[in-house]
Amino acid sequence: MKHWIQAARLRTLPLSVSGIMVGSLYALANPTNDILTPTQVFNWTIFGFAMLTTLGLQILSNFANDYGDGIKGTDNEDRIGPMRAIQSGVITPAAMKKAMIITATLTFISAVLLIYFSFHDKHLWYSLFFLVLGGLAIASAIRYTVGNAAYGYKGFGDVFVFVFFGLVSTLGVNFLYSKQFDWQLVLPAAAIGLLSVGVLNLNNMRDEVSDTKAGKNTLVVKMGGAKAKIYHYCLIITAMVLIVCFAVLQGFHFDQYLFLLAYIPLTKHLITVYKNKDSRALDPELKKVAISTFLLSLLLSLCLIFFFSDIIVNLFLGGR
Repeated sequence: MKHWIQAARLRTLPLSVSGIMVGSLYALANPTNDILTPTQVFNWTIFGFAMLTTLGLQILSNFANDYGDGIKGTDNEDRIGPMRAIQSGVITPAAMKKAMIITATLTFISAVLLIYFSFHDKHLWYSLFFLVLGGLAIASAIRYTVGNAAYGYKGFGDVFVFVFFGLVSTLGVNFLYSKQFDWQLVLPAAAIGLLSVGVLNLNNMRDEVSDTKAGKNTLVVKMGGAKAKIYHYCLIITAMVLIVCFAVLQGFHFDQYLFLLAYIPLTKHLITVYKNKDSRALDPELKKVAISTFLLSLLLSLCLIFFFSDIIVNLFLGGR
């Protein structure tokens, strides 16, 4: 059990649910019309199955990454990060393949239930669209490193992460509640996507040497370490700007800018990357960016529904 938990890479899971939190709390803060109340738009069942589906996709992606890189020999003694399950021999390729099938099946069932509880017997075309989208997400999670045409080996992993863990996660779950598309939500959705790509880019910067030797042509391998740093700055800074633009367009009260606290560790991270000369030192930064993204998403979600000055007054002054 310990080895399977390690293979699931729990440190990646908070990052994967960031879009679900923002999209869900945005639905609670913005009812679709004047008739519905926020609680009539938000639904705990949808929220629960959205979380389960997203976590399933992330775990499936982690298993597939372990399997694909393991059988291709990409995970070897040159790799800097923590040793993978197949690489170390604690899990066999056959067992990992079986785990991928089980995880993919459970994730698909969760996605079907999510679609059912969102649309019931209405909006058939919406249901079909999300069913296809769920199938594509599962296939993409597997094909990142598995197979001869694995797109992660061709530098397209960034696109998958941005689309599915940014845009689809945030905008998709919000649509399941509201049954409509809100253009303003594109800003935080894109920001979460960019920060998620930032985590992947860090991973690829850390593994640049070993990936080059193994023929894994990630975007970092293609552009080189120096340009990858500039690319990384652009990802993080653009995400931070997009969130602030979203807050301005939403007309946030001054105390709703509490999410800016998450910019402190992100700024420190950028300074660390700027000064870095040893790719091995980038490994701890993966967790920092992932947790910072989760913290930013959590604070932004709370800022959508709370005036923190009112909470402080109620707590300490009894509402006076």
